[in-house]
Amino acid sequence: MHSILIIEDDEDVNLLLAEALSDAGYAVKSSFGGVEELQVIRDHSVDLVLLDIMLPFKNGDELLQELREFSDIPVIVISAKEKVGTKIDLLKLGADDYITKPFDLGEVVARVESNLRRTHIQKQASTLMRYHDLLLDVSSKRVSIDNHEIELTAKEYMILELLLKHSGKVFTKANLYESVWQDEYLGDDNAVKTHISNLRNKLKKASPHKEYIETVWGLGYRLFKR
Repeated sequence: MHSILIIEDDEDVNLLLAEALSDAGYAVKSSFGGVEELQVIRDHSVDLVLLDIMLPFKNGDELLQELREFSDIPVIVISAKEKVGTKIDLLKLGADDYITKPFDLGEVVARVESNLRRTHIQKQASTLMRYHDLLLDVSSKRVSIDNHEIELTAKEYMILELLLKHSGKVFTKANLYESVWQDEYLGDDNAVKTHISNLRNKLKKASPHKEYIETVWGLGYRLFKR
């Protein structure tokens, strides 16, 4: 269940929003002043913020700036200010959406759903790394080719992830060793060569007619250029 924090000093408006979002299946936290909200976001799992701009103790734009220093959760501003310049300024400060008062509760719920869905898609995309038919899922540490999962050792996984993150870059044996083993490279390349060979064999077994890791003679390794 997604958690929504409503920062709105008008108790009637806050209650209306809380009821509509609760009815839509969200867990709702309500705040009225603009003083302790940042601590609430730090201490609790909050997935989205509905933020009023005109607050009694701290302006919403100031609160938004401070929030963006440590969190990228979606923020929907709700304000009576209709000026285009105000909307643009708040979006530049880090707001994800803007709703003008008076508002329709159905629209608010729809905007909340839309922003949460977009955030979910973005997070999913950021954890998935693709190279042709090869897929590496950073969150689950799984690697697959054409939906067939490949069992890799921790070091093999780390080498492949490093190559995927820096597609096109040539990694020397020293680069790979120091990045993956987190130790000083002293010239013994057996560990790197063995893990590269094992990784290649596993990828080759999953996809016999394709090459994924290229040896750049005299330099090192990179993803195979096609």
